[in-house]
Amino acid sequence: MKKIPLESLIPTAGVLKSTVLAVAAIAILLTGSLMRPQAAAAYPIFAQQAYENPREATGRIVCANCHLAAKPTEVEVPQSVLPDTVFEAVVKVPYDTKVQQVIGGGEKGPLNVGAVLILPEGFKIAPEDRIPEELKEKVQDLYFQPYSEDKENIVVIGPLPGEQYQEIVFPVLSPDPKTDKSLRFGKYPVHVGGNRGRGQIYPTGEKSNNTVYNASEAGTISQVTKAEEGGYEVTIKKEDGSTVVDTIPAGPELIVSEGQTVKAGDALTANPNVGGFGQADAEIVLQNPDRVKGLLAFFGIVVLSQIMLVLKKKQVERVQAAEMNF
Repeated sequence: MKKIPLESLIPTAGVLKSTVLAVAAIAILLTGSLMRPQAAAAYPIFAQQAYENPREATGRIVCANCHLAAKPTEVEVPQSVLPDTVFEAVVKVPYDTKVQQVIGGGEKGPLNVGAVLILPEGFKIAPEDRIPEELKEKVQDLYFQPYSEDKENIVVIGPLPGEQYQEIVFPVLSPDPKTDKSLRFGKYPVHVGGNRGRGQIYPTGEKSNNTVYNASEAGTISQVTKAEEGGYEVTIKKEDGSTVVDTIPAGPELIVSEGQTVKAGDALTANPNVGGFGQADAEIVLQNPDRVKGLLAFFGIVVLSQIMLVLKKKQVERVQAAEMNF
């Protein structure tokens, strides 16, 4: 066996320097990500990452787990559609555009909106080349994202500027059971969830700064200190003389003061949330065109029969009148 010189196994100074720099860069990146996580701008991502299906067995849409306030949401779909056709589903997310929410840094800003549309199996967002020009004007340049690779019938969108998109138009393509034997004609449910504003809880269980903060222990507030990065540190002195410090991030308005007695769970801040989540249900019929043609043919036969009966009656009346004249 050929011996390998020991010197060749020892890395050079240049290699060592590059390795150290690479390791340091990775460490800084990971440390920064863990210590100061970036605020996610697209809140549907939270649901996509935390839940395999956005609709639980109870019918509850999982967005309600983080957006705690209840607000109205509406959906409009056609009563029935033909197979392999494009139609519009309109999701309405109304709110007062004059209000502003607490954003990640603690300042006030406008509300965003988002929606999740749960269509029946086989339905999906229509390809761009199938969308009529009239519908393209309503859809504009919105980007609709499938909930996951295997759930094209579940569509999410957002965040969008709430002032412009209180009505979101989804261009939907219906399936054709004649080409896909796993589908059938009939009535199907449609579920929708609509959100305006930021959530109060992250999927990890941590509170955002857009919610109420409560006292962790009972006692007397001995000190209230403003934090350098914004927010407050509220020191509560318990009956046994020990103290606890409740940290409140920038954004919520403090409603307690030094010397005030609080119980565990009492609110330390006002509720800054002005948004909320709502869900709605609808039904849509995937209509068999052969049945429609049969129904139209039946109506035609009935109308023709009625006309023939009227003509026959007129003919009989003329014959009877002629016989009476003789």
